[in-house]
Amino acid sequence: MPREDESPGPGPRRDEATSETWYADRLAEREQVWWKRLLDVQRPYRWNLRRQHLGRTLDVGCGLGRNLKQLPAGSVGVDHNAAAVAECRRRGLTAYTVEEWEARPDREQQFDAILLAHVLEHVTDPADLLASYVPALRSGGTVFVICPQERGYASDPTHVRFLDGPALQGIARDSGLVPDEWFSFPLPRWAGRAFTYNEFCLRASKQ
Repeated sequence: MPREDESPGPGPRRDEATSETWYADRLAEREQVWWKRLLDVQRPYRWNLRRQHLGRTLDVGCGLGRNLKQLPAGSVGVDHNAAAVAECRRRGLTAYTVEEWEARPDREQQFDAILLAHVLEHVTDPADLLASYVPALRSGGTVFVICPQERGYASDPTHVRFLDGPALQGIARDSGLVPDEWFSFPLPRWAGRAFTYNEFCLRASKQ
């Protein structure tokens, strides 16, 4: 786990750091931590994702594909980190860089859902980012957003904006979506101040 005062590395601003090769390398290293290999720590989070019944999904900020590989057939990842996209492809997943995605003529209204898992807290304008992908969602489709709570937010120096459940609802509305009630997972809301992996979750729909 990174220290709260850990530097994200030389050069880029924090909201740009996640596009760097070192960030993809760090994600890969964190996957291989011994206790994560010994214990199936992702099991409850996989269950939470499956129970959303998202259908064919565009996974925005897919990283190395941890969630993408759990999504239904036909799902696609997009990420601004070229090294992460290359690793997704090596793992047999379909993923594009942002530039490749924006060049696709068939990118609009083809997905049942959009997933943004641990993405919006990394950007300075989360509503703008979400709104830029809404055209890829069919009418009646779902957006599912996941963000860390306090302890998780403090654990990563590349986080730039803390977003709680009401903030996520506001971002969804600003993006032209209709939000549901947010919920805390896997533990109640109070646990997020001490448990790194407690999350804010929100579903929103496109009318």
